[in-house]
Amino acid sequence: MNIQDDYRRGRHVVSALHVHLVFVTKYRRGVLTAEHLDFLREVFAKVCTDFQARLVEMNGEDDYVHLLVEYPPKVAVTSLVNSLKGVSSRLLRKHYRVRTHRNHLWSPSYFAASCGGAPLNIIRRYIEQQRRPN
Repeated sequence: MNIQDDYRRGRHVVSALHVHLVFVTKYRRGVLTAEHLDFLREVFAKVCTDFQARLVEMNGEDDYVHLLVEYPPKVAVTSLVNSLKGVSSRLLRKHYRVRTHRNHLWSPSYFAASCGGAPLNIIRRYIEQQRRPN
């Protein structure tokens, strides 16, 4: 497999953007079962597709989920997160009797970290070496 196969190509951009997201249930209530996680995986994948993004990986426990999402540069991570949390909460409550606090499945906060590619110190060194004095 060629390393360039990992790049997303658009009309004016080539990108490789990945974000690691973590959502926690409201008050860390342990309400998610294995069946719920399987259902959420499908919901998250559909929402990502709507954003022209791709759910690379997803897993979780009874009170949180981890997602790895590859997304295009035009997508704001906050918009993606709001949609992922809103749609998943609504559909999970609609299809299952999930115990929530005032119809809120997720805590309003979340964790997001960019990931993929070379470590920052290697990129910093690469940029520093781009223009060497003669």
